[in-house]
Amino acid sequence: MSIPEFELPEEAIEEKFLSGTGPGGQNVNKVETACQLRLDVYALKLAPDVYRRLKTLAGSKMTTAGEIIVVARTHRTREANRLEARARLADMIAKAHIRPEKRIKTKPGKAAKEKRLLGKSVRSTVKQGRGKVVLD
Repeated sequence: MSIPEFELPEEAIEEKFLSGTGPGGQNVNKVETACQLRLDVYALKLAPDVYRRLKTLAGSKMTTAGEIIVVARTHRTREANRLEARARLADMIAKAHIRPEKRIKTKPGKAAKEKRLLGKSVRSTVKQGRGKVVLD
């Protein structure tokens, strides 16, 4: 099952660039390449069940104000980090839209019940044979 694409609305996103860690040498100290995205979840107007799944998926990335914060700092350029953060956010929201399949309860068949009872009776006879030895 493939994950559906989800388009992020621009008015719900707030972008901020931070000084990043990671690859880049001395360049890291002087350039703000890490991207922090804040998404207002309430602006998406999600269904209650989708919102619940998104909250679970986001975990500690979701604030009490209903914002999801994603930080991308693996790449050396702003644009690459920006695209990665947006992709991760869109992927998370798309996964929340997937409804989990309900498990259908099944009962054991007649043959399975008989096999189980036969096994129990065999085990019972084995255990009965372990009693104290009576000498006549």
